[in-house]
Amino acid sequence: MQATLALEALSFFMADVQAGIGPFIGVFLLGRGWRADEIGSVMTLAGLAAMIATPLAGALVDSTRSKRTLIVAATLVATLATLALVYARSYAAIASSQIVAAVSASVLLPALAGVTLGMVRSGGFDVQFGRNQVANHAGNVAGAALAGWFGWRYGFNAVFVLVALFAVFAIVSVLLIPAQAIDYASARGMDSDRNERRETSLRSLARNRPLVVLGAALALFHLGNAAMLPLYGMGVVAAHRGNASAFTAQTIVIAQCVMIGAAWLTPRLVRTQGYWGVLMVSWCSLPVRGALAALFMDGAGVWPVQILDGIGAGLQSVAVPALVVRLMEGTGRVNVSQGAVATAQGVGAALSPLLGGTLAQQFGYAGAFLALGAVSVGSLALWLCFANTLRPACAASSESSASSV
Repeated sequence: MQATLALEALSFFMADVQAGIGPFIGVFLLGRGWRADEIGSVMTLAGLAAMIATPLAGALVDSTRSKRTLIVAATLVATLATLALVYARSYAAIASSQIVAAVSASVLLPALAGVTLGMVRSGGFDVQFGRNQVANHAGNVAGAALAGWFGWRYGFNAVFVLVALFAVFAIVSVLLIPAQAIDYASARGMDSDRNERRETSLRSLARNRPLVVLGAALALFHLGNAAMLPLYGMGVVAAHRGNASAFTAQTIVIAQCVMIGAAWLTPRLVRTQGYWGVLMVSWCSLPVRGALAALFMDGAGVWPVQILDGIGAGLQSVAVPALVVRLMEGTGRVNVSQGAVATAQGVGAALSPLLGGTLAQQFGYAGAFLALGAVSVGSLALWLCFANTLRPACAASSESSASSV
């Protein structure tokens, strides 16, 4: 119990470490006179770097027994790179700091998934990871609310102080997890240290058709999704000249509160609908969100726009890692598979700010939202086209269902 509570505390404080200043970077750089396309290009470079690093991070998590040390090191580097934004002024310096932060943060999700799997095994993974994600989204709510208030009260530099504080508490939480609580064979998807890996090469991942379709669907979804929140905040602030940090915090808090409920509900939905149905709902949320963002680009519109963001992202935050564990159980390649799926997701997320920023510069914010929402329809099309292959692979296992009760 103490170990799982420390794990959930780590998930809570890791939220700010993973995101850095997150969506605040758009309005932060906008306040320094940057154009939308310049901001988009920096975010794209960081996303591409994370995309390249993520499968390597997953392989590292699979191969090392020092998972707690790895989390501590990644947390320190990501935080220092985020803090460097305070002093960076040139394009090269700001882009470099974001690249280093993104690469370091790419280690955290597969490491957290591996530690969770090593503590609760595959049968309890979806429920425990759901609890982790509830804590993670709660951390995002707390971080965004505090960042909005501190930014309004003391200026944007206070947001960076908050990131540093969350990083310290994340490191303390890691150290509270006993090393003996983690079974390192289970942490990479094996039953025991005596088992030999059935699949030893990364090429084997490409032969798993459900895994490939999942990665492609996530890439298309995040091509439309990743730029929407930063652009929405920039669009509303530019049009109405509201307080940048307070409005951006509001958008995050609304979405993350919904994500808490979605993450809590996901293991229960998986029990009745399977992973296929749960992810189908998440794919449907984004096209509607893009249309609403284009129609209601004001303070009132933030509610339906961010509620839909919370539904889609909250369901995926639990369902995707749990489905990867289900697809790769027994291979010893669970965490590198988590990294591969995250890389596919990162392809879309990395290109999205560049696409969104260019569209906003050329056609305005409303046109960009409609186009980004239309791109994500491809996820829905893939899920329906490969339904016959995906449904059996995405059905909830009896062991997982029992643990959800």
